[in-house]
Amino acid sequence: METEKELTALGVKVKAYASNAANFEETHQVVDEIVKDFGRIDILVNNAGITKDTALKRMTEEQWDAVINVNLKSVFNFTKAVQPIMWKQAGGSVINMSSVVGVSGNANQCNYSASKAGIIGFTKSAAKEMGVRNIRHNAIAPGFIITAMTNALPEDVRKQWESLIPLRRGGTPEDVANVALFLASDLSSYVTGQVIHCCGGMNC
Repeated sequence: METEKELTALGVKVKAYASNAANFEETHQVVDEIVKDFGRIDILVNNAGITKDTALKRMTEEQWDAVINVNLKSVFNFTKAVQPIMWKQAGGSVINMSSVVGVSGNANQCNYSASKAGIIGFTKSAAKEMGVRNIRHNAIAPGFIITAMTNALPEDVRKQWESLIPLRRGGTPEDVANVALFLASDLSSYVTGQVIHCCGGMNC
């Protein structure tokens, strides 16, 4: 990747790893590899996510389990894997990607909304457990973000969404990344157990 080459040229060591975030054993294996290569882990962003949207009356057990396993169990898996490392370091920042629908719910997204609401409860509980070792846990709740997936929606549907947003536009991946950067940095050293909405006022 071009970005990887640029970072390496600046003297920054980078490495990509692949694993199934929904698999407990694989998660622990990849974390062990990272620690072996870098010696420590200071920031964890739990961002694995899928959707299998449908009305509850049509939702299958497979659709429910798949979304819960990828979206919610992955947060447990990686947090559990890095916890002893951050505990020993007496510091770290864990950033979990939730959603506005984890707060307000959404029709035809019972599985997705439940997974994102679970992330919020997990985040707040972990923050209370691990704050004593200066390990911070926060969640980001993005709203309508412009991605390849949302661009595939009909234009009238996108316009309807945007009309409900006080800032009158969809967010960008960069908008969400900037919130994550804040939570990863020392600028948020006294912020933990919080859910930060990045939604243009959609959920205010």
